[in-house]
This record gives sequence, structure tokens and C-alpha cells, in this order.
Amino acid sequence: MSTTPNAQPGQLCIWTDTDPQAEADFNAWYDREHMQERVGIRGFRHARRFLANDGHARRYLALYVTESLDVFRSDAYRQAFTVQTDWSLRNFARMSDTQRRVGELAFEAGEGEGAHVAIFVAAPQALAAANWRDAADTATHEPGVHAVRVFRTEGTLSSSLATGDDASTARAVQEDAVVFVEGSSNAAARAAAEQLAQAAGVARETVCSFDMLWRLAA
Repeated sequence: MSTTPNAQPGQLCIWTDTDPQAEADFNAWYDREHMQERVGIRGFRHARRFLANDGHARRYLALYVTESLDVFRSDAYRQAFTVQTDWSLRNFARMSDTQRRVGELAFEAGEGEGAHVAIFVAAPQALAAANWRDAADTATHEPGVHAVRVFRTEGTLSSSLATGDDASTARAVQEDAVVFVEGSSNAAARAAAEQLAQAAGVARETVCSFDMLWRLAA
């Protein structure tokens, strides 16, 4: 049974890569400082990190779920960016081909989280169609698939506060939505995502899949 909660969570989605020569430092920073800093902000619920398993050039995905979209408008969130450690500044500078999206939960089917997630970007209108949502609900009953979630991007909140990167802002100007298919089976989650992408008018080749590295709760 699909649901859309009355208090809709927000989510920050960071999809990026880093300098291979400094990858060990990048992962240590993310795992020992950055995730803890973000989850410590008032209104953040949890954070998860993922690594691409399909050979995609943009390998790292991080998802930060908040109580609501308003958390990203709060003073507490903005103040977190006023002082950055040297470690943070070095690793922000090493990030490449970054896509940053802040969005609000627009649809949810199934329950829980998976060790694997497959994602794609689509037009919000296509994902709001009743037949697409029925297909998403059906997908969660397939073996190895547990949940399908849609987060609609809020372009005005999706520019980078850490770097002030104009390119990041430009990429977020056109508001879209991201679909997350979670499962205990990578193959099943990816297959479901490819079918749902086609149903939304998106090429199945745009689906990217990831393995979860770890999760940190507030």
C-alpha cells in the first residue's frame, strides 16, 4: 500500500566523485567527520553512503534525510557551513562532476531500506501519474525489492552552501525528481528501476545502481 506522509521528509542527495589519488582520505573524511557533522544538525534524521556497482563514472552517493524540507531553510543548517575544517575544504575541492539535489518526499511505496539502491531522474509529472504509481507499488512486491520513493527537487535549495559553486546551481535550476528503488537484491532493484524508468518515459540506460556502505542515525 503506497503512502504519502502528512509530514513529508526532506532529503539532500549528493552524487559525486573524487580524485582517485586522494580517495582514501576522501572516504576517511566522509566516514569520520562529514557524516557526523551533518547528522548533528537539528532536524536531520539519518545519513547513508553508497558506492556505485555498475561502473558509472560518478561513483559516490550520499543521502541525508531530514524531518522536513524546512530543515534546509533553517538557521541551524546554514550556520553549519560558516566554519569548515581544513579537512572538509580539501575534500570539497577534490569533488568532481557533483550533482546536488534537495528534495521533498512526493511518493512512497513499500517499506524499509535496502542494501542496494537503483536511481533515476524523471519529470515530476510522469511520476505523479496514477498508472506509474500503481506500477511502483507493484514493484515493491517483487522478491528482493522493498521500497520505491520519489523525492521532488526544490531547485532554490539545491545550490551548494559549502562551495558556492555556480555550476551546481545551474544544474539544479530545472526542477526534477529522483526515484529511489531499494532492495536486498541489486539485480532485482535495478530491474525494477529500469522498468519504472521506461514507464516514466526515461531511457533505462540512465538507471544507476549502488551498494550501501554504511548508515548513521541522529
